[in-house]
Amino acid sequence: MSLAWTLTTGSGTWNPLLWLLAFVVALGIAGLIRTRGRKDFRPGDGLKPFISGNEEPEGGGGHIPASNLYWGFTEAMKAYYQRLVPLHTGVPTDYVAWLLGVMALMLVIALAA
Repeated sequence: MSLAWTLTTGSGTWNPLLWLLAFVVALGIAGLIRTRGRKDFRPGDGLKPFISGNEEPEGGGGHIPASNLYWGFTEAMKAYYQRLVPLHTGVPTDYVAWLLGVMALMLVIALAA
């Protein structure tokens, strides 16, 4: 496809009119999706967090602890977390030591192959 507006560079060719057409099509699709939204939305109604249909806890100032939001996930992964939490010290040098240890192990495995 050779159009008058096709530009040839050292890396290939491109046509700004096709890019403009793609941009217009993308805007049209975005506009179509936007028009399918709810007409009765009020800014105050939809700004509260969705907590599986439960009301927001009182006195939290809008803060919802992660233990509430991810309860099902953490409950399902309890065995993993029980083993992982004791390893978490919060000291950066411990993480650097783990990184160096894992890198050394990978180097030994790579050289053995």
